[in-house]
Amino acid sequence: MERRSLIRGAGAAALAGALPAAPALSQGAAARTLRVVPQANLTSLDPVWTTAVVTRNHGFMVYDQLCAQDAAGGIKPQMAEGWTTENEGRDTAFTLRTGLKFHDGEPVRAADCVASIKRWAARDVFAQVMWQRVDAVEALDDRRFRVRLKQRFPGLLLALGQTQFPCFIMPERVAATDPFQQTREAIGSGPFRFVRDEWNPGQRAVWARNDAYVPRQEPVDGLAGGRAPKIERVEWTIITDPATAANAMVTGEQDYWEYPLHDLLPLLRRSRDVVVQQRLTEGTYGICRFNHLHPPFDNPGVRRAVAMAVDQRNYMRAVAGNEKDGWEACEGVFTCGTPLANEAGSEILKIRNIERAKAALREAGYAGQRVVLIAPGDYPQINALSLVTADLLQRLGMNLEVVSTDWGTLVQRRASKEPVERGGWSMIHTTSSGQTLTLPVFHLFLRANGPNAWFGWPQDDEIERLRAAWLDAEDAADSRRIAEALNRRAMEVLPYIPLGFYWQPSAWRRNVTGAFRAPATVFWNMGKA
Repeated sequence: MERRSLIRGAGAAALAGALPAAPALSQGAAARTLRVVPQANLTSLDPVWTTAVVTRNHGFMVYDQLCAQDAAGGIKPQMAEGWTTENEGRDTAFTLRTGLKFHDGEPVRAADCVASIKRWAARDVFAQVMWQRVDAVEALDDRRFRVRLKQRFPGLLLALGQTQFPCFIMPERVAATDPFQQTREAIGSGPFRFVRDEWNPGQRAVWARNDAYVPRQEPVDGLAGGRAPKIERVEWTIITDPATAANAMVTGEQDYWEYPLHDLLPLLRRSRDVVVQQRLTEGTYGICRFNHLHPPFDNPGVRRAVAMAVDQRNYMRAVAGNEKDGWEACEGVFTCGTPLANEAGSEILKIRNIERAKAALREAGYAGQRVVLIAPGDYPQINALSLVTADLLQRLGMNLEVVSTDWGTLVQRRASKEPVERGGWSMIHTTSSGQTLTLPVFHLFLRANGPNAWFGWPQDDEIERLRAAWLDAEDAADSRRIAEALNRRAMEVLPYIPLGFYWQPSAWRRNVTGAFRAPATVFWNMGKA
């Protein structure tokens, strides 16, 4: 791709460039600070309002969970000391660990947990399904609360302890915020405190160790166990130019680069002071999302025409190039290599033909409506996906406008339901870990409940019926049958287009310790030698 050749050609020259101005650190301060180049700019502090992974990463520092997933996917107590189940599995009572405190010094109470669960449940796709079976969530005293179900729901603990859209615990007064409005506060009980006075969106964000945090005594296991804050400060510096970020890693001005550009991995690997490894345990899946509310993508025929022209291999090469074992096509809606993965009805993604797509576009009645595609110029991986789609739409003859912006602005703008004439959008791209696409109840992009669906707001009663039916599957064979029906229906109505998956390494200086593998980027248990 042209983007790739430009980066390769300019890379060496750009390595001599300077970093954006930042406060100088003494040698002692640098040893106590983990300096990070994050995947994207942090513009929203609210991990309930947005599903942006950069906000979730912030959330894992500031907040804690009642329970969490271990490396095998099991659910272990975290803030909870434990739980008991009664009434034939319909009542689950949780008891909090003693001594839990929020960053403002207030104790964590059961009432905070109840309010946090209710706010989170209004937005999470898994919790929305769970909530249909919830009778009440109620505080019993300051340390105990109970979830009462109308009928058994075996996924209760998995919903509360999931990694992809965590149920973070906030103070009751913060959790009282409308879940469809952003809270501007970032007060939790987690291992780090957000230093709001040092937050400058687009440049830097800072967290300080929460000295009052008492981690669990068990060793870390996935995202469960002891979340020990072993560094005094975590500082994110927003460096939008990948070559400059690589230079900062090689020269030691930065300690950790979350999502290095694949083009620059050979350069990083040549430095004896830099480690390049796959830290995330899941592949990263790309998707193209339509806005289903407005023309032209309110028309399923237009969506299908675009899908006919998609070749996942072009998208993955644009992101990961020819990196050995760096990417794969995955022409279904469920994570490849998992029990529900299938390609029932996925023939549309195997057409890969511009001329057939043009004919289908005409047959669908496309009348030249403007298509606004928003591309995040400061997020190279997602920007690469966006540019491949832009080229594809231009070859299809669509009336395309590409709006290049930063990721933080995209995250804010994608919430708009306005038509493009009033600042709305037609298409966006994003990525998700493979873990989030393994089951129908997790699958954010497969939810098709209209106004309450993820951005793009697809509406399809059959997808919703199948999702609900999957919860009551009698056995593995029945579960698989429903998954195939879901894949088939998704390829008919196309709530989104899957684009394949790639492996995203991270890079860190050799003096960084505790960079364990996990399904999400977390900074507890990390230090500097």
